Amino acid sequence: MRISIKLKFSLFLAALLILAVGVLSYFVLRGVERNELSQTEHNLAQHVNTVNLRVKQTYYTGARLTPQVFMQQRGKALAAELAGFTGLEVTLYDSQGQQAGTSAQGGPGPGPGKPDLSTALDYALNNKVAYQSEGDKLFYLAPLQGPEGQMGVVQLQYSLEGARSFQQTLLNLFLTTGGVVLVFSFILGYLYFNRAAASIGRLKKAAEDIRGANYITAPPVRRKDELGELAEGIYFMSREIEHSIAAKDEERRKLELAVEKLQALEQQQKQYIGNISHEFKTPLTSIKAYVDLLNMYDDDPKLLHDAKLSIAKETERLYEMVEKVLQLTALEKYDFESQAELLEVESTLRDICGRMKGKAERYGLTVTLDAQPAHIWIDRESFMHIFINLLDNAIKYNVPQGSVHLYSEVRDQRVWITVQDSGIGIPEASREKIFEAFYTVNRDRSRASGGTGLGLSLVRNLVEKQGGTIALLEGSGEGAAFELSFPLVT
Repeated sequence: MRISIKLKFSLFLAALLILAVGVLSYFVLRGVERNELSQTEHNLAQHVNTVNLRVKQTYYTGARLTPQVFMQQRGKALAAELAGFTGLEVTLYDSQGQQAGTSAQGGPGPGPGKPDLSTALDYALNNKVAYQSEGDKLFYLAPLQGPEGQMGVVQLQYSLEGARSFQQTLLNLFLTTGGVVLVFSFILGYLYFNRAAASIGRLKKAAEDIRGANYITAPPVRRKDELGELAEGIYFMSREIEHSIAAKDEERRKLELAVEKLQALEQQQKQYIGNISHEFKTPLTSIKAYVDLLNMYDDDPKLLHDAKLSIAKETERLYEMVEKVLQLTALEKYDFESQAELLEVESTLRDICGRMKGKAERYGLTVTLDAQPAHIWIDRESFMHIFINLLDNAIKYNVPQGSVHLYSEVRDQRVWITVQDSGIGIPEASREKIFEAFYTVNRDRSRASGGTGLGLSLVRNLVEKQGGTIALLEGSGEGAAFELSFPLVT
């Protein structure tokens, strides 16, 4: 059976208080009783001395008699006289133990209702002090000394009623006061222990909450004692467990993301290998064909010229393909390392347009820029790769005497940049696949212009890594338009 700590504390406190009050009362009452008895013996001994002095005085002043005769003749008068001196009932016995006189009512000798004092009398006749209590009376018997030794016994009757009344009053006082003290002490102790038990209860609840993963946000008890220190310890333990569990969950989440990423990378790797094998096969086939022709007709000047041009073109295409594959592979790492910085959009776009101006003029195209001043937080090299690739595509897939237009604006706390060309455009059926690796709208046109199908896939990866977005706008005529956005830094 489970017993609460509050009940245990209460029962222990009650038992402790009862024991303390009981022991204290017992020893005090016993001390008072012994003190009363000691004072009574002292007073009675003084009365005996007084009796002895008076008996001796009477014995010497009268006619010379033997002690036995003296006690028989003068005992009754002496007993009455001594009772007046002492204020007590006095009984005298001779050396034979016979009552010689008494001041008590009822006369000499034992009778109905009178105590039997023979044993105490025998002790007193042997020159010893003896006393015997009967009811509320104490009978004190002591040797009565004569000129030549013990001549009898004097018996003093002392009333114990006053002493016992005092002891009873003291006992009642102890019971009353002890009871009141006991009750008040129990109430105060109960309240204190109840507060301590309540604190322990809160500590228990806090421990149960922690076990149920409901971590506490503050110490459950605020006290300047061991319970307070325990509460602080439980609070700090809860915080450490919470942080450890959170760190563990975060690590598990990262591991899950890493596994998902690895699985995706594995799938992409398989796809890349298949696509690369297919894409690499075409230029290599062309190069091998020309090499075979040169081996057969190495003295044909026209064949030699065409072979040099074609092999150079296919080699350049292979080099560009390998470079972009390596860039895409770097972007697929678990932790992509970049050096973000505060970038001014207008000046950077103007620099990019200047770099691509030569290639555009070679194809008879014009590149224009209309940009608003704005700042974004981005890796500069990634930004350069993004727009160089987009401008390169806009130039490759344009029409003679065409144009490429870049413009940017700021709205909704973002910088929006559009790259629009007047080229051949993108068919509706290819819009959803345009950002996939190795996908090209027109393979013959891509092969003729040196395209690899990796540019837009690389651009999308770079944009998303930098917290941006990219979308192909719905065509309103000839050409294609890509809209990008990045968070504005104010």
